[in-house]
Amino acid sequence: MEQQGVGALLRIQRKGAGRSQADQAVVLSAISGRAVTRNEVSRWESERRLPTPFWQEHIAASFEIDVLDIRRAVVATRAEQRKAKTGEVVQRREFIGAMASLAIPLARTEQPTARRIGQSDIDELRRRTARLRRLDNIMGGAETFPVYSAEVDFTQRLLRESSHAIEIGRQLRALLAEQQQQAGWAAFDHGQHALAQRLYSASRDAAEEAGALDLAGNALAYAAYQQTTTAQSGTALATDSCEVARPMATPKVNALLLERKAWAHATAREPQEADRALNQAREALQVRDDRPDPDWVFWVNEAEIDIMAGRCWTELRRPLRAVPVLEQVLAGFDDTHARDKALYLTWLATSYLHAHEVEQAAATLTRAADLAAGVSSVRPAVRIQAVARQLTRYRSTPVVGELLARLGA
Repeated sequence: MEQQGVGALLRIQRKGAGRSQADQAVVLSAISGRAVTRNEVSRWESERRLPTPFWQEHIAASFEIDVLDIRRAVVATRAEQRKAKTGEVVQRREFIGAMASLAIPLARTEQPTARRIGQSDIDELRRRTARLRRLDNIMGGAETFPVYSAEVDFTQRLLRESSHAIEIGRQLRALLAEQQQQAGWAAFDHGQHALAQRLYSASRDAAEEAGALDLAGNALAYAAYQQTTTAQSGTALATDSCEVARPMATPKVNALLLERKAWAHATAREPQEADRALNQAREALQVRDDRPDPDWVFWVNEAEIDIMAGRCWTELRRPLRAVPVLEQVLAGFDDTHARDKALYLTWLATSYLHAHEVEQAAATLTRAADLAAGVSSVRPAVRIQAVARQLTRYRSTPVVGELLARLGA
């Protein structure tokens, strides 16, 4: 038989006891020693708010029923609300993704020709690459890699087969380096680490050949980030990335490389170095510079640095520093960026666990699992399972047991 939701259960019990919502509020106030309003009783019955474990105990006592009946009903309501929310988010994400796919062809059909390529052609190729880069906000690597890989192939053929001036060739190579980095990121997001590593290496070669030292530094930063996820220290490569890019880096480029350097130090358990790099990244964003930033750092801002800070302090087991910043930034983070938000929520869940807030950790990880549903990226699933393993010792806690059963952990 389908489990009844908590709202229906509370209404049936209250009416069976012959009480109004105001009467129930008076009874609960007397039993619990805390003031309860009729509005609060109404919110529980309409499921706009779910009773906490404290109130579950006293509600059960007020009706002289087993508290497990209340807890099971709360779990059933959470499951229904989660199902509805997940469906809404996935539908919205799929709609946006479909619109993006219609706006930007997913594969090139035109072939390079022997005609001379000029500056207007380069400008159009850059605009296309910038549009395609935004797909990463809403799609996972399994979906974006074929798109980015096709762009790499096209630009390589242009370099081989078209006629162009030396300066145009240099710009084409720099564009190729950008595209190889994006394809490498998509491969990494899809769990294809060897392929990602090859693309990052090829990107650095193309960037150096083009004299684009900022891009060469970014290729190293990508490689360093990948190392931190494969049980290797990325600190040496991350340091090199800053040094290589320094002669050409704009403030935003510096901020991006420095925050990735901070992450490498955090995963290596080097808190002072991580803190120093985070502070330098924040300072870099405040530097005034008339040079235009490259499009590949369009998303770098204060919120991005805050997210990285929260992740770093989580890795360093500093929940008092990690939780406030992650809570604040994630409160305004759009659910359509489901992969990234799910990932960031796993670090927030970990910090809650470090602070011994087990129920909050489980609820946050549940939210991450909801968002990750249907995302074509392996990274959220890996992180969710890793945090779930840390929660197994608390399986007897209802919200944890429900989550672990759902995840099969």
